[in-house]
This record gives sequence, structure tokens and C-alpha cells, in this order.
Amino acid sequence: MDPFSAEGELLTVHNAFHQGQYQAVLDFDTSSLSQSNVIPARVLKLRAQIATGDAQGAISNSQKEKGPDFTAVKAFAQYSSGDNGGATKQVEQLLESASENATVQVLGGIILQANGRTEEALSLLSKHQGNLEAIALITQIHLQQNRTDLALKEVSAARKWAQDSLLVNIAESWVGMRVGGDSYQSAFYVFEEMAQTPSSTSSKSLISQAVSELHLGRLPEAEAALNQALQNEPKDIEAIANAVVLATLMGKSTEQQQYLEDLKTRQSDHALLTDLEEKSSLFDQAAGKYSAKVSS
Repeated sequence: MDPFSAEGELLTVHNAFHQGQYQAVLDFDTSSLSQSNVIPARVLKLRAQIATGDAQGAISNSQKEKGPDFTAVKAFAQYSSGDNGGATKQVEQLLESASENATVQVLGGIILQANGRTEEALSLLSKHQGNLEAIALITQIHLQQNRTDLALKEVSAARKWAQDSLLVNIAESWVGMRVGGDSYQSAFYVFEEMAQTPSSTSSKSLISQAVSELHLGRLPEAEAALNQALQNEPKDIEAIANAVVLATLMGKSTEQQQYLEDLKTRQSDHALLTDLEEKSSLFDQAAGKYSAKVSS
């Protein structure tokens, strides 16, 4: 594909979005795009608006547009702003009328999975027609299910026909982080390259790089990447969550507690907090089975 063609420009903005270069996406001029590419580009711009924290603005802008793509964006903006009930209702209506739409599949799949409706999410995403983002999401869901075998199968199949795709590289790196061994280093190279993109100011790639550094046992390097991520986006939830883990591994109890409190304040139902609470409860139950013995 000619990178200077309208379609090539759409691929460029698509890659920019998945690298976390949200401002570049927002600044993208859609006037040169063919009619068939205007809607996908407009959807990416609205999603970038949501990603930068302006979900309400995206709701307002999506209401000015017609079609299932923009209804799906509105639902995702509602979900991102905390209106999970309204978002879910919108998705359920779209499932009945526009389940073949690529935007509905991706954003609807995200919302369904977030609500624990995994089988419905996978069923919706599986309707895709070569949509790499849907494939990446299916891979992510399988990893959340601890089905690394299915995730690997999904990525391997996509690799056969989308060898140079950024999304396939990212999804393959996610799987590699679960497989381990030499795959840690391969994943690191992918995330490092993304993080070094000159126009990228998002913490997204830096967090991924930091996690790969953690798996490689390079804690100071992981700390440097996470510090940069938090400097770029101090409120980034995943950066804060990973900072909790890193501080724990490095024995920095004061920092660990600060990050933990910050995470509780910003997202009290975060998966890390839920997991910690569950494990703490299990420990207390196990400890309760034993009584201290005092020798005379």
C-alpha cells in the first residue's frame, strides 16, 4: 500500500491510535480520505478524544453523526465516563441491529467483556471479517481466561496474512509475555520501539515496555520507563497499578503504599485491588484454621 495514498494515511492514523499517539490522531486531516475511509477515521478521532479524557465531548460529537459506528462510539464514551448501564443498553440494542458492523464488534466487545459477559463478547468479536483489532481483543480475552493456547492460535492465524501489522506484533507480544523465555525479550523490542516513537506522549507503550523489563528482571529499567509514563500521564491507572507492583518488588514500601492509595482513590474496583483483597481474605481464612501454641 502506498503510504502517501488516502488509504495509506488511514493506516498511519490507525497505527498512531494503537501506539497511544492520541493528539496526532485528533490533529489528523480527513479531507483527503475517500468516502469509505472517512467514517473509520472519524471513529478513531472520537476514540482518541475519549482516550484523552474527554468522554463527554465525544458523546456530544458522536450525537451529531448518524449510523451504528457513532452509536457504538457514544456507548463507549458513556462507559468510559462511568455510565455503564446506559452503555450496556446501547450495546444490547446494537447487537440486534448492527452486529456485523466492525466498530460495534470492537467497542461492543470491550463493554461486554468489562461486564463479565465473556462468551457474548467473543461471539460478537468472532463475526469480524479480517478486523485486526477484533483479533487483538479476542487474543486479550483468551489471555484473561488463562487460555494461552487459544490466544497463541489466534495470533498465529493472523500472522499468516497480516505479517507486518502493528496490531499483530502487539498481540503477539502479549502472548509472548505469558509464554515467557526468549519471548520476553522479543516483546521488549516491540514495546521499546513503540515507546521511542518521537510523536508519542502516551504512557501506553512505556507501560508495556516496563512490564517486559519486569519480566526480564531489569527493575531499574522498568522503574525508569514507569516514571516516564507517570510523568507524561500522572493519572494513568495502569501506570499507577504497575508502579504498585514494581515498588513491592523493589522493597520500597513507602512508595508502594502511596501508589496503592492513589489507585484506590482513582479506581477502587481495579483488578489489582480486587485480586489483593481476594488473596488477603483467603490468607485470613487459612490463618484462622490454626491457633497459636504457647509452650509452658
